[in-house]
Formats: sequence, structure tokens, C-alpha cells
Amino acid sequence: MTGTSTPSTIAESMWTGVDVLNDNVTFMNGIRWKLTRQTMTPLFTAAKLRNMYYIMDKSGRDFVEYVQSKPKEKAIDLLSKFCSASIAASVFGIHTEGSTLDSPFLKMAQKAVQPSIGMTFRLALVTLFPKLMSILRIRFLGNFEKFFIGAIKKVLRVREKQTVKTYDFAELCVELQRKGTLRDAATGYEIEPTDEIMAAQAFFFFIAGVEPSATAMFFALFELAKHPDILDKLHDEVDDLFERCNDNPTYEDVTSMKYLDMVLDESMRIHPAVGSVQRRCTKNGGVLPVGKIHVEKGTFIHIPIYALHRDPKYYPEPEKFVPERFSDEEKRNIVNYTYMPFGEGHRMCLGMRFARLQVKTGLVHLLRHFTVETQDARTKMKFGKLPVQVRPLNIDVQFVPRSPR
Repeated sequence: MTGTSTPSTIAESMWTGVDVLNDNVTFMNGIRWKLTRQTMTPLFTAAKLRNMYYIMDKSGRDFVEYVQSKPKEKAIDLLSKFCSASIAASVFGIHTEGSTLDSPFLKMAQKAVQPSIGMTFRLALVTLFPKLMSILRIRFLGNFEKFFIGAIKKVLRVREKQTVKTYDFAELCVELQRKGTLRDAATGYEIEPTDEIMAAQAFFFFIAGVEPSATAMFFALFELAKHPDILDKLHDEVDDLFERCNDNPTYEDVTSMKYLDMVLDESMRIHPAVGSVQRRCTKNGGVLPVGKIHVEKGTFIHIPIYALHRDPKYYPEPEKFVPERFSDEEKRNIVNYTYMPFGEGHRMCLGMRFARLQVKTGLVHLLRHFTVETQDARTKMKFGKLPVQVRPLNIDVQFVPRSPR
């Protein structure tokens, strides 16, 4: 291929390794990645999300009660709890008859994926020396294998005996294992849908869906707290929704909230949950549009999402929070590949629609019962030293009970 490089050219993950949990759609490459992604995609269709929404809605209602019971807990920790609970319930189908935030699985999963200095160091080695890590068989995710493989095996054995449809990840796994070998029609490449393969995908969904979603929710609330006029307008949209649907918003109600979409899109522009991504070029002849730099096959590419989103060339006065940038009229003017909160191209986030629905559902229930304030509007932000995520350390928001209209 000759010409400017695009996301279809720079399409390989640069992370490889010997971990069992590495064998997921984030870290896979080539035909193995293609076949696995095609297999997992049906989990996130509109029909499947509509069927999973009732669990997200319950998680949102449980979350409101949880926030009311924890008035002094940091907002980002509360939001991480909600995202963990809604993913555990919606994707893994693990939820209790009580609150979705009280699952024993949830507590163990949160502990298993807790960021650590060791994890950050290993990720740095994977990023800088991927081939060396593979040759030396240094494990990056070994600490999580016992928990996630054991958890998914337990869930699948229970689900194999169930007859009630649940429309979640665990059900998809059981269906795949019953069908047997996965096969790519074009190449004949085959994958056995073992418990370990399913556990790797479960691990990916949990990792990709908790911290980034919680961070997206936090920064949306932080910007709303700094801009009371925008907060009032969003409160009006939320109150209108609940009045219209008798306090029982449906999947269609939540997905059609245009102003909430604009607020969320602008917040993710200023504060992308993932600051950068790395990819490996898959073809010769690519040319970067900036500097006309030739990119050969095998070259690692660093894509600075945070910098692109704040570039005044593409977004005038980029530090200003202006949801109207993403109105139906204005978003047509956004230059391709300058807005990538979920990545872009073939390796764009598989669970993007799930993440948006999760975040919107949580915010809708939260803003129905609370307004938000902050004492840190002028504080210079400091961020945690996490591998790729952008998590604030020194700012917070406070949830103040409100009487719905």
C-alpha cells in the first residue's frame, strides 16, 4: 500500500507475551485477533445491549443508594465501584438478588486488578522491549490468571445447566463452547473456545470497562460542577426524561439523550480516559501526514490522544468546556482521527457502545438524585502514575442531594 497511513495500516497491537490472559482481543494480532473479535462482536449489538440494560439500570439504582450511604468517600472510588458492579452483572452475569454492589466476585475482582508499582513496571518493559519479554517468557498478567480463570470456569459450569436466557457474556461463552471449534472461512484458521480463552476475554472486558468508564464519569461530573449553567441544562434533560417515563427510563430513553451525549463527548475530548495508544504498522509504504515520514512494516507507532484532543488547530480554545462542539451541526466539522476517546480503525474499542450505555445510565440515575460541586475548580491537576490511563489524584467532586423536579 502506498500513501498516507491510516488506522487500517497501523492495526497491530504491540503487546505480545506468554500470559494466558494475554490471549484476548486487545493483545491478539493477525487472523487470531480477527476471528476472536468477530466472535465477540455479537455481545455488543444494540439488541444484546437492550437485553442487558435492565441490569445496568438496577446497578444505577443500587449506586444511588450506595452513594447516599457513603457521603465521605472519594467520587472516583465510588464511580469505580459502580462500573465494576455493572460490568460484573451485565457481562459476567454475576449479581445477587440484593444490591449489585455487594457481589463477592466484585470484591475479589477489584482486588485482582488493583494497579501496582510492579504492574506499571512490567507494562513499561512490555512497551519498550516486547520481543525481549516474549523471549525471556516474562509474565505481565500472571497475578490475575488464577482468579479470572477460576471465576470464569465456575460461572460457565453453572450456566451450562441453565435454561433461562440471560443475553450476557457468560451465555455467549457457553454457546461458543457448545458449537465447538471456531474457524475462519477465508484461511481455515481454527481456535478452540477453551475456558482459558473465555477467561482472557472476560479479563479484557473487566480491565477495559472499569477504570476508563469511571474516569469518563468523573471528569464529566467535574466539568459539570465547574459549569453550573451546563449542569442546570442537563438536570432539566434528566428530569424531563424521568417525568416522561414515570421514573422507569428504558434503553431507548437513555440512548436518545442528546445533551448528555454532547456533555460526555466534550468531557472525553478534554479528559480522555486513555492518554495514548501504541500500534505496530502492518504494511510497507505508509506515510505519516505530519512531516511526510515514511513508516515501514513492523514500526511501532505512538498515538498521543491527549495531545490531539487539546490541539488548538482542531479545537479552538481547547481548554474550554463547550458541549456544543458535539451538536449535530458542529460535529460534522471535526477532522477525522482528531477525536479518539475509544481509539480508531479496525482495533477501535470493541465495547464502546457498552461503555457509553454504562456511563450514561450511571450519570442519569446519579443526576436525578444529586447535584455536584467541587472545591478544586482552579486546582492544577496531578495524575496517578498508571500505565495508560489518566486518573486524577488531587481533585474531587461532592454529591449534594437534590429534590427531583
